[in-house]
Amino acid sequence: MTNFKAFIPILLSILIALGGSYFLYKWVKGKTATQDKVIVKESKVVQVVVAKIPINIGSRIEQEEMVTTVPYLENSLPKGYYSKVSDVVNRIVISPLREGDAVVEHRLAPTTIQTGGVSAVLKPGKRAVSVRGNNVMGIAGFINPGNRIDVLITIADPRKGKEGKTITKIVMEDLYVMAAGRQIVENRKGEAAPVDIYTVEVTPEQAERLTLASNQGKLQFALRGALDSDIVLTKGITVPELLDSYVLTGSKPVKVQPASGTGSGKSKTTGRRYTSPKKKKITVEIIKGITPTKRVFNI
Repeated sequence: MTNFKAFIPILLSILIALGGSYFLYKWVKGKTATQDKVIVKESKVVQVVVAKIPINIGSRIEQEEMVTTVPYLENSLPKGYYSKVSDVVNRIVISPLREGDAVVEHRLAPTTIQTGGVSAVLKPGKRAVSVRGNNVMGIAGFINPGNRIDVLITIADPRKGKEGKTITKIVMEDLYVMAAGRQIVENRKGEAAPVDIYTVEVTPEQAERLTLASNQGKLQFALRGALDSDIVLTKGITVPELLDSYVLTGSKPVKVQPASGTGSGKSKTTGRRYTSPKKKKITVEIIKGITPTKRVFNI
């Protein structure tokens, strides 16, 4: 009997611990269920139309295979989104779409525009002009629709006499590239040859300038950074100025090292006389095994 009384406090402690554990379990479960409901409520999804394949500027979304719908979280929906594929079919794309990009309102032409192509994406007052190029002019394929470029021309300046000094000059800056592709044309021999064609958006005045430049000289494109819109005015560069580049100038006479030997002359840049520096000699002792040898070097 005495032993039984000794176990009563232990049994009571076990019962209290079990009861407390049970109520604690019920309380934690209730809190977890509430959080799950909140998460489910915050994670509500909405179907958004996205490009299934890359879609170029000026293209018409003619087939439902070009777009599809994917779920987006309700709190991360893009502005101007569409939920139904039928809402974007037959619309004209005015901004290139990559695979997976959301098809939103500002990337589509107004519903009143039913004809695709470049004319659908031209801004008011702008014109589209195409020029022939090559792989070098197109920077080995790095110029794509949506890029911005500067146009350089290399031409003989007729203001410098009959022969004219050859000059390279930037004649247009920050032009928008609307299309870039390759076409097969007939060359002088009557053979089919691939030619790169670039279409840029210009003002009427720029259209005249670009057309004249493409017919009178050799064009070269310079690709601009995506965030670079600065206009830089240049005077161009001629062959003599190019050859005079990177010549040391300053308060002291210019010293130019001749291609061979020594000599003297007159700098075209400063008009001052110069003399080539004298060569210095150094002697180096070379030891092979136990035999020393000496060699003289001019520096």
